Amino acid sequence: MPPIKHAVLSASSSHRWLNCTPSAQLEKNFENKDTTAAAEGTAAHALCEYKLRKALGEKAGERPASEYDSQEMEECTDDYATYILEQLEFAKKNCSDPLLLIEQRLDFSSYVPDGFGTGDCLIISDDTLHIIDFKYGVGVLVEAENNPQMMLYALGALSLYDSLYDINKVSMTIFQPRRENISTWEIPVSELLNWAENELKPKAQLASKGEGEFCSGEWCTFCRAKVKCRARAEACLELAKYEFQMPPLLEDSEIEEILEKIDALTAWASNIKDYAFNAALQGKQWNNFKLVEGRSNRKYTDEKAVAEAVLDYGKDPYSEPEVLGITAMTKLLGKKQFEELLGGFIYKPQGKPTLVPMSDKRPAINTAQADFSKIQEEN
Repeated sequence: MPPIKHAVLSASSSHRWLNCTPSAQLEKNFENKDTTAAAEGTAAHALCEYKLRKALGEKAGERPASEYDSQEMEECTDDYATYILEQLEFAKKNCSDPLLLIEQRLDFSSYVPDGFGTGDCLIISDDTLHIIDFKYGVGVLVEAENNPQMMLYALGALSLYDSLYDINKVSMTIFQPRRENISTWEIPVSELLNWAENELKPKAQLASKGEGEFCSGEWCTFCRAKVKCRARAEACLELAKYEFQMPPLLEDSEIEEILEKIDALTAWASNIKDYAFNAALQGKQWNNFKLVEGRSNRKYTDEKAVAEAVLDYGKDPYSEPEVLGITAMTKLLGKKQFEELLGGFIYKPQGKPTLVPMSDKRPAINTAQADFSKIQEEN
């Protein structure tokens, strides 16, 4: 699998920049951090490519290995390769020599400035272009209908092969095995080109310049700028007009309006909290908030030694199959006997940092980053 390079106006982020045209340029100001889900998806894609090439008798190289290998990934990638082979056999019913392309670079820059992407699998059989995209994610159900990522891939494929084949329709399939989702949608080439000229191209021009109106919606989910985006904040804070009234005081229509926005609101609030907390860990000093040591629970230093001590005392220390917890063990032995027998086996780990208002009575804790910044300021 070739090294991954991402376009600013990428196909994978097109749902976002088509709905909020300034977002792509705004995102450039924020670090593109790798996530576990993204790394896991990359590993699954590499395994898909390997298995499919091997099944087709192509040069596949060494089997890719990663820390994310699992039985589930093994089964999902097997299913993907099987599905592609089935679609290839289906294409052969109407075409004697269909063309199958794996991990094909697709250039759609005639519509989107510097636009390119990589199609997982393309099958061209005379009048039909079939694009298949593997999605290993489980969090968001992805549909093929009017999917801009797939439509951009289709435009890139047409620019390469439309002169060689008489393609008049495009079939697009999302293969998302962990959601048991195989979603397929067809569109005539004429309709696709009309969308590209009249909707895609104008919006892509705005997006490339960072122009247009900010617009908040479900496409904000993976936007790197979502935490500091004022449009998203304003959309979420619209609910403040209800002044946080209790549900019985609201009209049914108001309840419905809140329900439509509440998932986005809670996600936004969580994003804000995470951002503020992580900034504080890096040494950011918030005026009215501080980091303190969070609550922690006592633990055993050596469960085996604890069990042996209690058994020697003549009590059963187990709640099958584990050793009784500290609270239950205290109840079993009595507080005084617990301290005498097991006091030396108990410790309380440091609590995880938590961000709280300055009014919280717990003392603030300093981070290594904050200490380092203070030293720099003093020097």
